[in-house]
Amino acid sequence: MSVTRRKMMFLVGGGAILAAGGAFGYAATRTPKSAYLPWEQAGSHADPRMRALSWALLAPNPHNRQPWLADLTEPGIVTLHADTARLLPHTDPYNRQITIGLGCFLELLRMAAAEDGYRVDMTLFPQGSNVAGLDQRPCARVAFTADPEVEPDPLFARVLDRRSNKEPFDTNRRVDPAIPARLGAVVRSGTRFGGTVDPTEVGQWRELTHTALRIEVETPRTYQESVDLFRIGRHEVDANPDGIDFIGPLFETLRLTGQFSRAAASDTSSFAYKSGLDAIFANTDTAMGHVWLITGDNSRETQMAAGADWLRVNLAATAEGLGFQPLSQALQEFPEMAGPYGQVHERLAPTGGTVQMLARIGYGPEVGRSPRWALETRIMNV
Repeated sequence: MSVTRRKMMFLVGGGAILAAGGAFGYAATRTPKSAYLPWEQAGSHADPRMRALSWALLAPNPHNRQPWLADLTEPGIVTLHADTARLLPHTDPYNRQITIGLGCFLELLRMAAAEDGYRVDMTLFPQGSNVAGLDQRPCARVAFTADPEVEPDPLFARVLDRRSNKEPFDTNRRVDPAIPARLGAVVRSGTRFGGTVDPTEVGQWRELTHTALRIEVETPRTYQESVDLFRIGRHEVDANPDGIDFIGPLFETLRLTGQFSRAAASDTSSFAYKSGLDAIFANTDTAMGHVWLITGDNSRETQMAAGADWLRVNLAATAEGLGFQPLSQALQEFPEMAGPYGQVHERLAPTGGTVQMLARIGYGPEVGRSPRWALETRIMNV
């Protein structure tokens, strides 16, 4: 997670930063060694399935849990499983968001295979599924076939540039009203896209998403679920390149001086907690537009389709030069979120259906890549 000047000034103003010099200062400037290598190694494998998978693991996913496992024991086949050790039981009790992340993964797998001259035929949940939660059964069986007629997807060119931008957006720079329609034009899996950059509507969505975020943070078990996934400093990020990363000189300094830790973040009276709230609310409150996806039903297959289209919308936003950040809190199904959840559905799906995804768009600072586990760690039965 990069740090804006605004956040840094806030922390410095609170007295959290100490002067760093010598070996201490050197340590504070070091970056992770291995956590970003998968971005550089994408497409470098000999097996076409491994090449496609090496791209697919760069897909967006909730809390960067990377909940995918691939079984390659059957020649020419990728059997995708959910890693049930990487679920989010408090904020995503029915694994809907995790399933959407798997749908993003499969769509990027399809794009990468097509770029390489392979058609993929997918069978979702070949042994059935459970609406209450994901289990050990496969989520998809993907067959690879060389096909010179397969058409590459133009959105694939944006894969290495795609980000989830968790920084404040420029509130002095409006988003062109024509952009939401262009983003919606890329959906292809049966979802219904919507979006707005109207200032009045954006103001209403800012308020609702701010409220939902506050509920998640002020509900102890849902907030702790995030805190448990904090990766603070380069050593933790390299050791566990998933979850919510805090890297860079500022966070290294805070870690080394004992100013920032999971224990401090868990203490709602601490400076770390209060400064963190300021930073995350700056995101919801600087949205310059919002986009969403709605589906007619909420089956596992439909959630996968929502993930495929969500990846496409994210890549299309990247092509437009837009910052893009999912704001999923108001769509979460835990009891304390019932109010915002109902408001979102009353606004966007008053006659029925499920709002699967919601994001803010705008123009923000350039941000770095998210850490990723090496592909070899995501392969089963090896």
